[in-house]
Amino acid sequence: MAGLKEIRTRIASVKTTRQVTSAMKMVSAAKLKKAQDAIMQIRPYAEKLHQILTSLSASLENVEGSVYTQAREPEKVLVILVSSNRGLCGGFNANVSKKAIELAATTYAQQQKLGKLDFMCIGKQGERQLKHRGFKVVANENSLFEELSFENVSKVAEAAMKAFEDKTYDRVELVYNQFKNAAVQVQSTEQFLPVKMEEDNDSNTNFNFIYEPSKENIIKELIPRSLKIQFYKALLDSNAAEHGARMTAMHQATDNATTLIGDLTLEYNKARQAAITGEILEIVGGAEALRG
Repeated sequence: MAGLKEIRTRIASVKTTRQVTSAMKMVSAAKLKKAQDAIMQIRPYAEKLHQILTSLSASLENVEGSVYTQAREPEKVLVILVSSNRGLCGGFNANVSKKAIELAATTYAQQQKLGKLDFMCIGKQGERQLKHRGFKVVANENSLFEELSFENVSKVAEAAMKAFEDKTYDRVELVYNQFKNAAVQVQSTEQFLPVKMEEDNDSNTNFNFIYEPSKENIIKELIPRSLKIQFYKALLDSNAAEHGARMTAMHQATDNATTLIGDLTLEYNKARQAAITGEILEIVGGAEALRG
């Protein structure tokens, strides 16, 4: 059994850790509220924008006028991995990195074999894990989370769109954590480019509108805007998911520290009781020896 001093030292250490994890939990909870509000506000806008785009494109015979809708054989692919800059958030970073690695090993195994699969990382943790496993990271935008705004995100989205337009890449994929609630994050993969123009099967949306200047021009204007919104939404999703994951992880760590403190306190009391009993036995033994 460990000595009393050693157990006291461990109890003090765990109490200090519990204070830190409890403080981090409260900080993450405060940040989560703001991040959750941001993603909940943009989701209806992004969905409505996509619905308008789909409704318009369904009524056109040819929507290939936009370069961003032109499907090509994916000879060279860019995967944009969104993780976080900091750890201590459970399996948040490991799970999304695993999703990206799985995508490389299955869907784009041939491109990876030929050295035509590149990664762009938004978040230091994902970048570190990819480099550790030998994947080719051509760029990082880790500073985006320092000031997460639509203007800053748009610049990165435009760079990816320009790379697709110049045929540097034939396909661009987004891998990120989608926010569901504080305890659940869903690892998601979305094709960013080329844009998938799905048919709108809802006949109620096909009204006889008059478009100015024209449907084609409106679609060409909406597609870049929709892409930037999609990219921004993915980062807001990841940001909210990160704070939720960290809050949950720190809550569990705080509970574990409390349980450990209880176990150590019990062990300390047992050791102290054993020491007192030993001292009593020594005194009784000494008294008996003197009496004899």
